Amino acid sequence: MQEKDQQFSTSFSKDARWQPGLRTFFEYRDLGIDQATGGTFNAHVIRVKKPVEAFPHTGAHVHELDFQMFYILKGWITFTYKDQGEFTFGPGDSCLQPPGIVHDEIDCSEDLELIEFTSPAKFATRVIAS
Repeated sequence: MQEKDQQFSTSFSKDARWQPGLRTFFEYRDLGIDQATGGTFNAHVIRVKKPVEAFPHTGAHVHELDFQMFYILKGWITFTYKDQGEFTFGPGDSCLQPPGIVHDEIDCSEDLELIEFTSPAKFATRVIAS
C-alpha cells in the first residue's frame, strides 16, 4: 500500500452546511474529503434545493475527471447515458460514470439526496453540442 498524503477527517450531520454548487437546482454538503486529500478526491451530499422549482435538463455533458460515482440516499433521479440508455436510480442504487461518458440528468424527485465521489476534487464540465 502506498503512503498517501491524507489527513484524518470527520463530518457530522449536526454541523452540516448546505451551499450552492455546479447545478443551481441542487445544494451541496461538503464532507471535507477535498481538503483532507489535498484535492485528490471529493465527496459531497447533493439534494434538491428548496423551494423546488421545475427540474431542468442539464443537457448532454461530460465531466473531465478520472473517477465519478454516486449512491442514492433518498428519492430518485433519471439519467441518460450515451450508448447505455436511460436509467432511474432510487435508494440504495449506485452508478460508476466512467471518465468521458456523455450523460444528461433528465428528472428527479423533490426529495432526492445522493452522495457523490469524484477524483480529482475539482474538475471541468463540458457541454456537448446537440
